[in-house]
Amino acid sequence: MSAGEEDLYEVLSITRGATKAEIKKAYHKAALSSHPDKVPDDERAEADVKFKSISQAYEILSDDQTRHLYDEHGMAAFDKSSGPGGPPGGVDLDDILAQMFAGGGMGGMGGMPSGGFPGMPGGMPGGGPARGRKRPKGKPELQQYEVSLEELYKGKTTKFTSTKNVVCTNCSGRGGREKAKPKQCDTCKGRGVQMRMRPVGPGLVTQEQVPCTTCAGRGEFYAEKDKCKRCKGVRTIKEKKILELYIPRGSREGERIVLPNEADQDPDDEQPGDIIFELVEEPHDVFHRAGADLQAEIEVDLTESLTGVNRTVLKHLDGRGISLNTTADGRVLRPNEVLKISGEGMPIKRSDAKGDLYLVVNVRFPKDGWLWLQKPDAAAKVKAALPAEEVEPVEPTPESVDEVDFQTVDNLDGFGKGSDDPRAAGEWEDEDDDDEGGQAAQCAQQ
Repeated sequence: MSAGEEDLYEVLSITRGATKAEIKKAYHKAALSSHPDKVPDDERAEADVKFKSISQAYEILSDDQTRHLYDEHGMAAFDKSSGPGGPPGGVDLDDILAQMFAGGGMGGMGGMPSGGFPGMPGGMPGGGPARGRKRPKGKPELQQYEVSLEELYKGKTTKFTSTKNVVCTNCSGRGGREKAKPKQCDTCKGRGVQMRMRPVGPGLVTQEQVPCTTCAGRGEFYAEKDKCKRCKGVRTIKEKKILELYIPRGSREGERIVLPNEADQDPDDEQPGDIIFELVEEPHDVFHRAGADLQAEIEVDLTESLTGVNRTVLKHLDGRGISLNTTADGRVLRPNEVLKISGEGMPIKRSDAKGDLYLVVNVRFPKDGWLWLQKPDAAAKVKAALPAEEVEPVEPTPESVDEVDFQTVDNLDGFGKGSDDPRAAGEWEDEDDDDEGGQAAQCAQQ
């Protein structure tokens, strides 16, 4: 990696030994926090740059082949100055051959003319496929698309305007006017690549081939007077198109929706690449999803927990109210009790079935002292109404009994805190994290 180049691992805040699952998790976290729609207008430009950097980092590091290229050569392996047909998204066989033979000869084989193999018209430029040959398909464009849980429940169809490169119809993607002939690049002598020195350590450098910046890696270019008047020699022009994105009911986080052949066009490709949207589920205030099941909390007061509930307790994702009636059978609702409602979860794709809805009961108790603020005999009446269940005595019987003062705390986080005892409450989570890290490291070594 050259000096001043952004480290993709640092962009996602991960180590170089991160697993694919860790890379995906870090990408989602970074993308959500840096999405341009989540920041004020005056910070949107900066957030847009950061978001694109995060997306690029994930696109490269999530694929084994491109990750290996990055680890070996840094971003030089994906230098967009290579022009159409450059390395991003994968290494084309023609590019590899061009890199091998671009030097004009190969030791032990008696040399090779810079124009290419005899009988092969045009040779093989270093920045793209061999002249006269095209790649079967262009590079895909991966984009993250945030979607609410309501939209995943009901499905969604949205239209948007896409601005992309299309092959110039005026010159059919040549870049020059009709009958004009391109000139061989004097900088790279028609090879499309140049040699440069790259530092690899203190006092150490290596020589590497990079796409020629004069001809954008093509080995040839048109004189200014011969360039196409419409595309100015670029071979493509900008065009807007209305696209439609359909998200089926029950779609999940991480699923990809493909718009075939809607990515940027390139004259060196037989057909354009695809636009791929990866779904990112936005956090929901009420529901938590796992697969096709949903979970939510409902709150009842102490009276309802003892005498029963008969009311709407929840608004579902499609706007319907969910009503419970527990008064008929005298059921008691207990704190943290889980109620399962079959068929009220998320829709299951390509079927009429749905998952289940799990409701966790949260009982709201009255404030301290409420009973003593009532009539003098209120406490006695409550005791009389409640079942007289006998509590098992402490065995064996203590020789002495102390009445103690107490205070309530929110959780057990303070249990054993600062003691370095692995059984302390704060150590449990850390120990699990260490185990996960150890397993990941062990898997990486294997």
